[in-house]
Amino acid sequence: MNTGSPGTSPNHEINPADGSGRYSAPVPEKGRKISRRQFLARGAATVFGAGLLTSGYVWQGEPNWLEVTKRELALKQLPSAFSGTRLVHFSDVHLGFNKDAHDVKRLVKHIKEVQPDIICFTGDIVDSNAEDLEDSVALLAELTAPLGKYAIFGNHDYKNTELLTRLLQTAGFVVLRNQSYLIRKGGARIAVAGLEDMLKSAPDPEAALKGIPDDTFTVLLMHEPDYADTAESYPFHLQLSGHSHGGQIRLPFVGAAYTPYGSQKYINGLYYTAKKAMPVYVNRGFGETYMPFRLLCRPELTVFTLRRA
Repeated sequence: MNTGSPGTSPNHEINPADGSGRYSAPVPEKGRKISRRQFLARGAATVFGAGLLTSGYVWQGEPNWLEVTKRELALKQLPSAFSGTRLVHFSDVHLGFNKDAHDVKRLVKHIKEVQPDIICFTGDIVDSNAEDLEDSVALLAELTAPLGKYAIFGNHDYKNTELLTRLLQTAGFVVLRNQSYLIRKGGARIAVAGLEDMLKSAPDPEAALKGIPDDTFTVLLMHEPDYADTAESYPFHLQLSGHSHGGQIRLPFVGAAYTPYGSQKYINGLYYTAKKAMPVYVNRGFGETYMPFRLLCRPELTVFTLRRA
């Protein structure tokens, strides 16, 4: 199936929409005082981290040591026809900064090995310039998934969205910008919805949901994971995000030394929102930004097996 040309398959429908933003970002909490024990633990962690920083491990070792995370997700609303579906999630490649086509070739190899049914990418394919994707288009085009390949933009992707959209579509991805895509299988259907980045554009969940029949299981792709507290008010059933890089530098007893705005609550791995218990998964990303380092925070490729609960 050619997933890069929406509407060419009778089993798929795409609903374009250009909506206005509806997200009100929370005010970050003030920092809390730490105890003497916490202070000493953080000091020891800093010394430990500094030793690894000077060893070369954090810039030559761990950034190239991909972790393939495999998880089963039990989902009540998932149609039985889609139970057992293998969904691959990757994020934050940041081509042009510490990652190039050679690295993408390695990533593609790992994705092919797990034989995905659906592939979802959650933003920041480049670090700045859309042209940095050009050498990797043919590699990404090698990826096949019978239920489609879907992508959204992250905050680093807005320098030339027209070119970036064209390159991703050439690679076979459906680019979702406040849009949705219906997938049919065995008389059942699910939807994949994708939102604009909340830091660089205007996410509009109502526009993305337009045309999706009621009670349809819907996967939301949203770059910033903290948006989940807004998204859970809408009929989404699973949110996939990136943005945080898991902190990129994590220290013993401390965790992530820093995470960007939009990923200060949901940072790494699986969470459930407070009101609706909507699952939110935060992928640590494949690439790096600002610093070419990773420490105790390996790049990640996530493989979900979706089950009907």
